[in-house]
Amino acid sequence: MSQQYPALVVVIPLLSAFLVSAAGWANRRLCFPIAVAALAGAAFSAVGLLLRVMNEGVIVYRLAGWDPPWGIAYYVDSLNSLVLVVVSAVALANLVACKKSIEQEFPVKQGAFYTLYILMVSGLLGIVVTGDAFNLYVLLEIAALTGYGLLAMGKPDRAPLATLNYLYMGTIGACFYLLGIGYLYIMTGSLNMIDIAALLPPIYQSKAVVAAFIICMAGVWLKMAFFPLHSWLPNAYTYAPSAASSLIAPLATKVMIYVMIRLIITVFTPEFAFTAISISGGVVWLAVIAIVMGALLALRERSLKKMLTYIIIAEVGYMVGGAWLGNRAGMTGAILHIVNDALMTL
Repeated sequence: MSQQYPALVVVIPLLSAFLVSAAGWANRRLCFPIAVAALAGAAFSAVGLLLRVMNEGVIVYRLAGWDPPWGIAYYVDSLNSLVLVVVSAVALANLVACKKSIEQEFPVKQGAFYTLYILMVSGLLGIVVTGDAFNLYVLLEIAALTGYGLLAMGKPDRAPLATLNYLYMGTIGACFYLLGIGYLYIMTGSLNMIDIAALLPPIYQSKAVVAAFIICMAGVWLKMAFFPLHSWLPNAYTYAPSAASSLIAPLATKVMIYVMIRLIITVFTPEFAFTAISISGGVVWLAVIAIVMGALLALRERSLKKMLTYIIIAEVGYMVGGAWLGNRAGMTGAILHIVNDALMTL
């Protein structure tokens, strides 16, 4: 069974969402235990994966037995195995803690809420575990679309408009990422992350590769609300249902930080990101501005919930700045802060 952990971490919550949806029509009292069991299964698989990686090293899981680059492969290393545990554990803890809140806010829509909740967690886990650049985009959209649904279930007079703004900005960010991956596919003929990294060095100086990197980064920064691309986040999180904002706020931006680090380390490689193009200094200064402005905007607020959303924007600056310092200590700090900030925000 341990050999199937990479698939189970995504498949268990994904298939359980259909059961929760059916239970919402048949017997709403079954929705919560099914959802908890699904996320517990995902958390168990994630912990099992982390232990396997610690003992065996990098794990390659070929979906349907197809070898990459033709088939989709899941690559699990020390970076994403840690993030998988964080995502699954935070999602499970938040679900258990918010049971009463969900029952009070959604007396007749519990089935729909739990279904969207589990599907979003499935998307986030899939983003983290996949080793295919296009598959990451598909899972990004699964997480985003279900996130829009969760956020829009908040205050009727404010949440729909705030979510619509999030939808526009999130769609633009996802399109930027997809466009960048399209350029990479044109240049390399592959969508497998490891394969792309092996094919890129001879064409590092290609304008198409540089454009692909910048466009992908712009899309990811927009999705993570990196200042000044943050305008969608405060209202979207503030007016959302408590159970939704306490899931999305700790995890969504942190998963996008992981995507940025994965693109730097695995797809484009640090040699390209920090040496072949010279933008790291500018990004670090933008991160410093994000930290300062996030703090100042938080101090300006009188609403506690909105104040916390600006603190998230400042924390994104810490993680982006650490990663773009271009050294081992900075990258280690950025990865550690993914864990720290997910727990703090929860």
